[in-house]
Amino acid sequence: MHHPHLSRSALALSVVSAAGFLASYQATSAASQPRALSSFDPQVKPLLAQMTLEEKIGQMTQPDQEHIKDLSDIENLYLGSVLSGGSSDPKEGNSLQAWTDLYDRLQQHSTRTRLQIPILYGVDAVHGHNNVLGAVIFPHNIGLGCTRNAGLVERVERITAEEVRATGIQWAFAPCVTVPRDVRWGRSYEGFSEDPQLVKELGEAAVRGFQGMDLSNPRAVLACAKHYIGDGGTTFGSSRGGRGLDQGDTRMDEATLRRIHLQGYISTVKAGVGTIMPSYSSWNGVKVSGDKRLLTGILKQELGFEGFLISDYNAIDQVDRDYKKAIGISINAGMDMAMVPSRYKEFIADLKQLVAEGTVPMPRIDDAVTRILRVKFAMGLMDKSRPQLADRSLHKTFGSPEHRRVAREAVRESLVLLKNQNKTLPMAKAAVRIHVAGKSADDMGNQCGGWTIDWQGKGGDVTPGGTTVLAAIKKAASKNTQVTFSKDGKGAAGATVGVVVIGEPPYAEGNGDRADLKLAQEDVDAVNAVKSAGIPVVVILFSGRPMILGEVLDKADAVIAAWLPGTEGEGITDVLFGDFKPKGKLSYTWPRTMAQITMHAGDANYDPLFAYGFGLSY
Repeated sequence: MHHPHLSRSALALSVVSAAGFLASYQATSAASQPRALSSFDPQVKPLLAQMTLEEKIGQMTQPDQEHIKDLSDIENLYLGSVLSGGSSDPKEGNSLQAWTDLYDRLQQHSTRTRLQIPILYGVDAVHGHNNVLGAVIFPHNIGLGCTRNAGLVERVERITAEEVRATGIQWAFAPCVTVPRDVRWGRSYEGFSEDPQLVKELGEAAVRGFQGMDLSNPRAVLACAKHYIGDGGTTFGSSRGGRGLDQGDTRMDEATLRRIHLQGYISTVKAGVGTIMPSYSSWNGVKVSGDKRLLTGILKQELGFEGFLISDYNAIDQVDRDYKKAIGISINAGMDMAMVPSRYKEFIADLKQLVAEGTVPMPRIDDAVTRILRVKFAMGLMDKSRPQLADRSLHKTFGSPEHRRVAREAVRESLVLLKNQNKTLPMAKAAVRIHVAGKSADDMGNQCGGWTIDWQGKGGDVTPGGTTVLAAIKKAASKNTQVTFSKDGKGAAGATVGVVVIGEPPYAEGNGDRADLKLAQEDVDAVNAVKSAGIPVVVILFSGRPMILGEVLDKADAVIAAWLPGTEGEGITDVLFGDFKPKGKLSYTWPRTMAQITMHAGDANYDPLFAYGFGLSY
């Protein structure tokens, strides 16, 4: 760690904090437990006793920064939290500087309140600090699941935490510990696996990565396990609008719900996760965000969760047609903080009235605020000797080569080799000519997928600092090797080998639901064009889920499932050229046809195209 611009004392401090973090990580192997959040209650209670109802409700309220027209709302309404949603960026643009300035600008308003309780700033850092230009973008969770490597997942989230803290932000809405059981769901890539045991293990590792063993470490980030519970188990056709799975209804008995969908919460609560986000979805027709048995009975009482619940984006609106009634149902069910992007003034007024009417009892308000303040004390936010503005010394490692190296390792380990005929792979670096083709070979946006700079993601040159597959091949091949490229695969004749990079364009929740997972015609055509040149063909597939490969599997000599690897394309060439052997194992069952889309390991007549856990090597 080299900090040329820090004074000697600051340098000593930063080295100590880094060393402290490493020490806290070594401590995790001894199965030590982080400090219980309720142990902060002796500090919380005196503060709570001083608070007015308005100050309490303010702590329970989280607007989106882009909907706060007048920043003095932060002090006038005593707001406890703000967020940036999927595409809610600083007005000055998306740079590291702009994000850090935005955080500092908002946080400074909290110092103007009577009690000076800092705001918690939340963001969806689901595969790196993915809203910010130049951040390292890691593989989405579906790829990390194929690594089977909890230590690596922990390191990935540790680096994500450091890049999030570089902007001042202290709270990531991650990890997603969903267990997707139908890959037609557009959020499947946010889940580590269809297998609850793997989700359980990697979710816990992710929380340790974000939070460390001590939330008060200035480089720790508050984690959020989501989306409780059953978001990956919805029935096709049960979504709002009836076309897909997202925000739909999970129809199963409680024993099944627990066996499949509760496991990631058992482990993340044990790891000390400070927040949990209830799901938009329903369980047997009842919205989870209004289900007291799920939120209070199972999560808080039975599992002993001592942190706080944050609702999903406008999720409370869906609990009842009457907004005020919806608020009462959700808060009484156990929701502690409401993500109310634009309706925050209405939320505050309605909740105040609900308390006055006795619909929401005062002890429920006090419980919610106690939980929120526990977390703020645990994070050191209430420590008057500590600055709550961004630590800009962390800008030096943001998007750094060291951080990219870990992402490259994660890419390398996540790749699953599905087919390798005639030892087509590894390719020779000294090949005379490599012809690269396909719409995603030189497309950073397609390589990263959804939740990248924009909520839904987008194709093209979306963020600086990374390496596409084409650029990585040019870099890794010998200086005498000719690397040619055509999007449509034409011009491959005479090449030693062809590499065709195909797959899904970016999408996120809602837009990603699909009734049919067949490959796009342009992808099939590109593979056919290279195949017709009579050369060995390597297909690299970018996707947020297993796709129906059809004829492409037969035409290709080698196939790699690369998932949505993020910015570090060199992790792919590390395997293509044999510097590292492929070791990824499928974290999802790979179906032959759409008829097998909900088939899982352990089912009767289990005979998919590739079984859960499959993966070749060299």
